[in-house]
Amino acid sequence: PGHTEKQMRYAICSLSVVPVRREPSDASEMTTQALFGEIFKVLERRASWSRIRLHHDGYEGWVSNKQYLEIPAEQYTTLAKEKPVYCAQSVAVCKSAQQALPILIGSRLPGFENGTFVLGDQAYTFEGHTVSGKKPKSEIVRVARGFLGAPYLWGGRSFFGIDCSGFVQMCYRLCGRSLPRDAKDQATGGEVLSFVEEAEEGDTAFFDNDQGDIVHVGIVLSDHRIIHASGQVRIDTLDQTGIYNAQVGRYTHKLRLLKREK
Repeated sequence: PGHTEKQMRYAICSLSVVPVRREPSDASEMTTQALFGEIFKVLERRASWSRIRLHHDGYEGWVSNKQYLEIPAEQYTTLAKEKPVYCAQSVAVCKSAQQALPILIGSRLPGFENGTFVLGDQAYTFEGHTVSGKKPKSEIVRVARGFLGAPYLWGGRSFFGIDCSGFVQMCYRLCGRSLPRDAKDQATGGEVLSFVEEAEEGDTAFFDNDQGDIVHVGIVLSDHRIIHASGQVRIDTLDQTGIYNAQVGRYTHKLRLLKREK
């Protein structure tokens, strides 16, 4: 159809957080979010919506054309190659001459140097905490604890709403490690552990439904505990059966496998 352009375009998220949807409609399910500073390819652009592929995890979906900024191919290539610098606070503010924009933990500061970066034609300053590069595994748990109490949100990736796999992906990301977006894909990497007793802090645990599909993931803590997003980011007991929630007095998730990332 005439309203679809197939030529490849490149873009960056210039707002705090943007919904990425399954179909090109505001009423469609949100499958993930783009955070400030994240780059993506525009695979298809329609009159009001674009199908995109996020650079950091290859996830595809639809975003409103009003909610992103196009960038030249060369800039995309440069940003794709640089070592990312992330916002390390639940919420921080970056300032331009025009506005003070709140950004969320895990947002990317493109081309960040000496407290400043440029996005489009705007120069920004950022005085908050940043993180970059690979961190020890113990740091994954420290980051995870910072999300305690964050409400569960399908497709969410921030302290104001996060889903189970988004939570695990973000905790790993802030420690310089890449994981896929969805729990079932996260379960395909790493080394399989046989028993809960073998798991170390920072390993991942996956849970399945009655059909055997992986539907939940969390991060293992010491002393047979797990931190995961279920209703909110919370800590529960983990054993060979699964997650036991003392508040409701029953098992809420059935353990399928434990993994250690390489």
